[in-house]
Amino acid sequence: MALSLISPNLRMSHSRWAAHMREGLDRSVGVIGAGHAAGAFVIGLREAGWRGPITVFGNETALPYQRPPLSKRWPAPACDELELRPAPAYSTAGINLRLGSAVTAMDPVARTVSTDDGTCQGFDVLVMATGARPRVLDIPGSTLDGVGALRTLADAVALGAASPPGARLVILGGGTIGLEVAASLRAAGVTVTVVERAHRLLARTASETMAAWLRTRHEAQGVVFHLGRTAVEIEGKDRKVSAVLLDDGTRIACDAVLSCVGVEPDTGLAVQAGLLHHGPIKVDSAARVCPGLYAIGDCTSRPVTGHEGNVRLESVPSALEQGRQVIADLCGSAPPPLEVPWFWSDQYAYKLQTAGLVPQGAALVVRTRPGSDRITVAHLTPSGHLLAVEAVGAPGDFLAARQVMGRAGILDPDLLSDPAIPFRAACVGMVAR
Repeated sequence: MALSLISPNLRMSHSRWAAHMREGLDRSVGVIGAGHAAGAFVIGLREAGWRGPITVFGNETALPYQRPPLSKRWPAPACDELELRPAPAYSTAGINLRLGSAVTAMDPVARTVSTDDGTCQGFDVLVMATGARPRVLDIPGSTLDGVGALRTLADAVALGAASPPGARLVILGGGTIGLEVAASLRAAGVTVTVVERAHRLLARTASETMAAWLRTRHEAQGVVFHLGRTAVEIEGKDRKVSAVLLDDGTRIACDAVLSCVGVEPDTGLAVQAGLLHHGPIKVDSAARVCPGLYAIGDCTSRPVTGHEGNVRLESVPSALEQGRQVIADLCGSAPPPLEVPWFWSDQYAYKLQTAGLVPQGAALVVRTRPGSDRITVAHLTPSGHLLAVEAVGAPGDFLAARQVMGRAGILDPDLLSDPAIPFRAACVGMVAR
């Protein structure tokens, strides 16, 4: 990220800014985005004693809601089941929700926000929580009826309408969201085919061992995979999708197509404002972009425990943690320690829990029993330091791994490989906090 702006406000040091803010907790805060991160942040800020006006701008008309259930549960939950808080919670807290109000421009110098109704409003603090947007599927036929992505509640409703029980769904992408949807809709009686251009599933987020383990569970439920293949065209009849054509000539008849080819940070406003040219918004450990401007959630790259530089994390836990960091910074309280990154995925009755960022080329230790629905894959350095853990049906291993990584523990591979030995007992060295 390159800041080209030269306003004294932007050059003000963070320490001077913090002192300026601690003159009182009655300054105004504007939040761009009304998703999970924003909803949790504004309630937490008010609970921390912030007295000033808080305004939230959101493109959608729904109250801030949870997005993970959109792919993990089927049929899609009703809107009120997903809401973080009911409407009265925001009005009681004095939080002004401007839903269905798209922000068209922001000025990080003057800290103003312009919306699609022509209004412009200024704030003492701006927080960007714009999230991410699905990558565009750019192949012939991608605009046919029955072709869509999954990011919003409206997307989930459309997918349900296009994929009733007995329908044939093709999912483009074998990542976490694609596999969660495959599990959810297969359980609902939909025929599911997954097309993935990599030669294995979950290439960005899981080890080959874990990906293969999950693949066998999906295949046992009737999901068909085409790995190492790409879709080159979506065919249709009367503007309605009818088939997907692959690069090897395979034609898959279907009633609906779901694009799960990834997401990208929604940073158009930041680019327009001159804060960066492309990519995610780079923030520090307190989620600061520059004095008076913060960013949280999927639109950011952030410092991560045990890693050099900034990393982009697409996860609810990370977004919520960043919100807490902003609250501490604004209120002048002690910053919370950086958490070990963690993620989860629900597929059928299996819950995959991951602690840390799964690396490439680390030594693997697998804990499982033949025929068991429990498996733990630990990633270790040659010296025995734990880099990441993937666990299904082993929440104790997952929780112990988070603690070990947070305290620089060293594991004995021989002890760790025995599933009869508790994960924590394999730790032969722990650095006290």
